[in-house]
Formats: sequence, structure tokens, C-alpha cells
Amino acid sequence: MKLEELKKKLKGVIIVNTTPFNKDGSMDLGGYRNNLRWLLEKTVGKDFIFNPLGSAGEFYSMSDDECKAVMKATVEEVNGKLPVFVGAGRPGTQETIKMCQYAESVGADGVQVILPYYFVPTEEGAYLHYKAIAESIKIAVMVYNNPGPTGCWIKPPLMAKIAKVPNIIACKENTLNVTQYIEMKKAIDPNDMTLFCGLGEQFYSYEAMFGCAGFVTSGANFMPDWSYSIYQIAEARDFAKVDQLLNNMALYREFFDRITTKRPHIGIGNNAAPMYLSIVKHAMDMVGLRGGEVRLPITGLTTEEKVELEIVLKKLNIIS
Repeated sequence: MKLEELKKKLKGVIIVNTTPFNKDGSMDLGGYRNNLRWLLEKTVGKDFIFNPLGSAGEFYSMSDDECKAVMKATVEEVNGKLPVFVGAGRPGTQETIKMCQYAESVGADGVQVILPYYFVPTEEGAYLHYKAIAESIKIAVMVYNNPGPTGCWIKPPLMAKIAKVPNIIACKENTLNVTQYIEMKKAIDPNDMTLFCGLGEQFYSYEAMFGCAGFVTSGANFMPDWSYSIYQIAEARDFAKVDQLLNNMALYREFFDRITTKRPHIGIGNNAAPMYLSIVKHAMDMVGLRGGEVRLPITGLTTEEKVELEIVLKKLNIIS
């Protein structure tokens, strides 16, 4: 897909596709393909973007060969029906470039590149990192500005500079501060870069008031219709109805928040143990998809938590 055509499709719901693993730790690529086929039926004619190998895809626990297999499988299954931005970020620039070049070779529309992690770069280092990546490929680049796991955040003036690199056309913005989001949106020329809310339906409901193009979610892996309803109604600026839809999911949100915060963890700030991966994967299993296991060091739900989630999903009519 050419960049100008792709830019027109940068809106709606970005699904961070999960990667199913078997109990022995191996990857279930067949199950992954089946999940994609189900999602493609649900998303026909709608503003969706597929994002394999993001945080919910557990790329950090996968080998390069496994990541490449997922990239190839996604492009083959989607077959041009929707844009595909594959996660390709690595801690260093050279290894990131290699993964981005592979993504281009198999036909991905773009790559999502998380901030360098382990060592926090200077502003110049961050700029040169993204510039070098973009210049190494012809496909699109989406910056993943996520301070939680990386310990750094690209500020609005620097993001505006990065956005001037011709094929860096989108940003998945994960700031927890709506004021920072507004400042980011003001700083970026919309002709250069499209800004997405990286924190799901709830945060999008706030940011949509300021013209946010869409949001990133893992929940759409098993309930894409609900996620898309939030997007459509917010686009129509019926925020009272958006609030109603969010309130209708209060049981799930309460369970989600409690499970992701109750366990002791070693994270600092908002970099807490991502129990949401276990919730989403088990919910996928319950609706008949292939959620599968999480990989260590992430841990799964307890038997009691699985029973509680089943009750929640039944009350919400997500399963019968």
C-alpha cells in the first residue's frame, strides 16, 4: 500500500494481535492464523488496523524467527484487506533496522517501533534512531511513544521534528496525561503524522474530544464490535452515548483493574505487571478463539480468577 493511500486509512481501531502459545511454551501459529480469519470477518468494511507483535503480542519473549513467522503469517492472512503495522522495535538501532527490513520484504504496510529501551537515549539519539530506521525502508513507520516499559518519552517538539521524516506517519501515544496529549497534538502538523491513543477505549473517550484519530486496544481481539462502537459514536461526537457504552462494561473494567493491580509486583510507576494479557487471552479462549498461554515472566490467571471472568463475560452477554 502506497504511503498516501495508507495515510487515508490511519483512523479507527488498532488491534494489538495476541500471540497464542501452547502449554509447553511453543508458538501456535495455526491458532494465530485462525484468530486473524475470525477478526477479518468481523472487520470487513470498517476502520481497523492490525498490529501484531506489539506489547499484547509478547514480542519481547519471542525469538527473531518466531517474530518473522508472525509477520509473514499476518501479511498472508490479511492479504491487503486492512493495513498491517508490525511491531519491529529492538533496544538498538541496527537490530531494529533488520526487523523492519524483513517486515518490508514480506509485504507489511508499516512497522511500529517502540522507543529504545534498556538505555535511555538523548533527544538527538532518539531522533537519529528513528531517522535511520525510516531511511532504511520504504514502508511507513509508527512511533510507539510508551514511557511505561521504556523509561523515556518523546516530548512534543521532538516528535514534531521526527514527524518531518517523510515515511514516519503515525504515533501510538501512551501518555497517561491528557494535557500532554493535547500539547502533542498541537505540536504535530497533521499532514506529517496521525496521532492515536495507545491506551484503549477509556482514554480514547477523553482524547476523541480533541480530534484523536482512533485508539489501540487488546480487547478487540475478542470483542471487536464493542470497541468499534466506541470509535463510531465518539467520531459522531455523541459523548453521552460513549459514556453509556463504557458504563455498560463496568463489570469487565472493574475485574480488569482489580486483577491488574492486586498482585505484588516489582514495577516502578505505571510499569506494573501486565496481567491484562492473561485476561484477554483467557477471554479469547472462552469465546472460541485461540488465546493460549502467556510466556514467563508474565503469569496466568488463577482458577478462581478464570471462573470470575467467565461470570463477568456471561453477564455482559459476550459468552452464553
